[in-house]
Amino acid sequence: MAKLDTTQARITRIFDAAAGGKNNFLADRDTVRHFDQATPALTNAARAVLEFLTRTIRHLAAGEGVDQFMIVGSGIPGLPDGLLLHDIARRAAATRDLRVVYVENNPMVVTMAQATVEPFTDLVRVVDGDVREIDEMLHDHVVQTYLDWDRPVAILLLSTYCLDEDEYAHYVVKRLRHTAAPGSFLGLLHTTFDGVPDELLPAISDLLAMTLPRLAIRSREEVESLLEGLDLLEPGLVWVPEWRPDGSAVACAADPAASGTYGALAHIP
Repeated sequence: MAKLDTTQARITRIFDAAAGGKNNFLADRDTVRHFDQATPALTNAARAVLEFLTRTIRHLAAGEGVDQFMIVGSGIPGLPDGLLLHDIARRAAATRDLRVVYVENNPMVVTMAQATVEPFTDLVRVVDGDVREIDEMLHDHVVQTYLDWDRPVAILLLSTYCLDEDEYAHYVVKRLRHTAAPGSFLGLLHTTFDGVPDELLPAISDLLAMTLPRLAIRSREEVESLLEGLDLLEPGLVWVPEWRPDGSAVACAADPAASGTYGALAHIP
């Protein structure tokens, strides 16, 4: 916990605060309020992302038979019904032995999850790791031994927000592709300004520069290039509310671009 700084907002805690979670601090909630003053969209956008993750995980566990997940940079958010992402996977899976590894670089998230999640299940591990140090992350002992890398695994890369250097972002995706066994899946989220109205862009850009410097923002074409060579499941790279809506209430459904986030799920050949 020595690395824990409660005075600076962090993106995973901001996401948690916007979605109504409890793993956040005053600085994170203040950032949500500042964003809402510029454009009252952050809360709905966070919910849209959570709903995308829920649908993606259910499809992987129930539709594709995936029984092991590595979730990178989610912040381990709580869902409105009190479930966590690994609970969604467990409920949808055909086997009760499904395993999940969360990889987080936020010391609060890691410490809290190791204290409140791991003691109650032997099928979840929380690892202190950073996608900006991808080789070290993948060589972590728990990552290497808890998951069976000779079998398909679903990797959900949710921390693209910190990959602000294009060359390294491409390397991260390539590294994950070549680490996972054939038949694995790679899920990806990415923040964009594509849907931001021109009149709001200066205010949002200034706010991000003050609160979240070096946040990676990419256009659709730039995100597509990260996924080049992968087999995207239908409907491809879309706004997160548009990815296989299941008939339930979907945040930002009336204006998918308001989610500010693209999502995709790819099959690794």
